Amino acid sequence: MINKLNHVPLTVPNYSYAFNFEKNFVYSDALTTITNHYPYCFYYSAIYVILIFAGKHYMSNRPKFELRGALALWNISLAVFSIFGFLRMWSEVYHILSYHGFYHSICIPSFLTQDPVAAFWSLLFILSKIVEFGDTVFIVLRKQPLMFLHWYHHVTVLLYAWLCFVETTAYARWNSIVNFFVHSWMYSYYALKATRFNPPKWIAMLITTLQTVQMIWGCFVTITAYSYVKSGQVECHIKPHNAKIGLLIYLSYFILFARFFKQAYLSSKRGMKVKKKNNINDKLIKAN
Repeated sequence: MINKLNHVPLTVPNYSYAFNFEKNFVYSDALTTITNHYPYCFYYSAIYVILIFAGKHYMSNRPKFELRGALALWNISLAVFSIFGFLRMWSEVYHILSYHGFYHSICIPSFLTQDPVAAFWSLLFILSKIVEFGDTVFIVLRKQPLMFLHWYHHVTVLLYAWLCFVETTAYARWNSIVNFFVHSWMYSYYALKATRFNPPKWIAMLITTLQTVQMIWGCFVTITAYSYVKSGQVECHIKPHNAKIGLLIYLSYFILFARFFKQAYLSSKRGMKVKKKNNINDKLIKAN
């Protein structure tokens, strides 16, 4: 989209269609509500951890639930949501990269302050991190392995995603679009598994690879943004503490996912316990 008065590209893409609830969304209004509720995220996270381990203990001496139909519906719903989220955010990111460059994409939060469609989907993105706690409910009730990577990721991504929204963090556009993209694959894969389809094993390996690359990209973006701020780029709207927190979180994710990748696909004992390994793969891959 071009400003006809001065021929300068605007920071809002020309969406082919936008619903009224997207076009009428006001980030500043949502910001007040989200900021006021942010402290509750810590309570939600604490309750989540307590309940999943209490539930695991409760289920230890009880038969597991199959819940295959509910699980299929759950994964299909999140897959569709992730696909739509990616397509919406991609329009904004593609426009920014095409007309304003990479620096703008990590330093200028126009997707929140000037683009109501992208801002609306950014809000849905952070809210979805609470909904995704439901992944763990299925793991506990179906008596599947509950790995540290799984619940640690769920808690920290909720807290950090909300923090980025509250602080109007520019590179949060990358956090959301990449996560939407990976989740589109991940939840689609699990939807197929829940409906008794058996995708080739290379798809599981591909998704784990995408998850690991996502963490590398997150480290790169936060480091780059921090370097811009420290070099004196005053228009780079990134708070140094946010970049430091983001780097530590993404680095921890990378270590955990790389460790899982090695254990799942490169272990010398892989051929001895194929069935057990496949079961673990199905659970751990969903830690993203």
